[in-house]
Amino acid sequence: MAKPKTSLTAVERRAEELDTIAAVLPIERRDELAELLTDHDVETLRHLVNQGMGDNTLRALTSDLAYLEAWGLAATGRPLPWPAPEALLLKFVAHHLWDPQRRETDSDHGMPATVDENLRRQGFLKSVGPHAPSTVRRRLANWSTLTKWRGLDGVFASPALKSAIRLAIRAAPRQRLRKSAKAVTGDVLARLLATCATDSLRDLRDRAILMVAFASGGRRRSEIAGLRREQLTVEPPIPDEGGSPLPSLAIHLGRTKTSSGEQDDVVFLTGRPVDALNA
Repeated sequence: MAKPKTSLTAVERRAEELDTIAAVLPIERRDELAELLTDHDVETLRHLVNQGMGDNTLRALTSDLAYLEAWGLAATGRPLPWPAPEALLLKFVAHHLWDPQRRETDSDHGMPATVDENLRRQGFLKSVGPHAPSTVRRRLANWSTLTKWRGLDGVFASPALKSAIRLAIRAAPRQRLRKSAKAVTGDVLARLLATCATDSLRDLRDRAILMVAFASGGRRRSEIAGLRREQLTVEPPIPDEGGSPLPSLAIHLGRTKTSSGEQDDVVFLTGRPVDALNA
């Protein structure tokens, strides 16, 4: 028999409220989240659901919110303050972006052992070493988004925070990894092109798609599918090793997922990919 609303504990009440949005926002570990998130956290999630925010975005926000609350409790002994002061944001950067070599001689550098053990015990921390800069930036961005949805102003654009992130990344460089574990290499491209060797319109089209996508640095499918003639600009020919001119053109992609600020992405093609595209 269900308890009357008045006799529910705060944790039980939050668990019920999480249940009401579970159909829109599937949440694992509900009971743990009910203990970890505050009443304001749950209310913010309910508000975002009512605003029609996409399911994947909500899942990412919920996951990062849970991590932030867990880290805040472990690092300060209190739930996250809203808005977060600059000092707490700088602490978050210092705990997640650090130099493994300096850690060997300075045990206080990076995330304290007690915080690390706390997060690891709860299953929030699994990898060893500093976080990826992209993960830290994403969590800070979601922290900022959640702050704005609470009607508050944060200090996420402060010069001190930007400088701390930049210096931390420079001090703890990470090996650049391939974006795809199954990236298309030149030999694979050759085998693909061999399947469209006729002069049919379909083969001409497929050759252009494959060669442009490969030669322009590996474009997203949406960028190739949405490519229009007005995005192409003919460039002066570029001489090859023997001095013969090679056709060249620029593709104006506009603002893409990986472009920064107001700058549009432009990529250049030379030689056979240009011939394939012209054909």
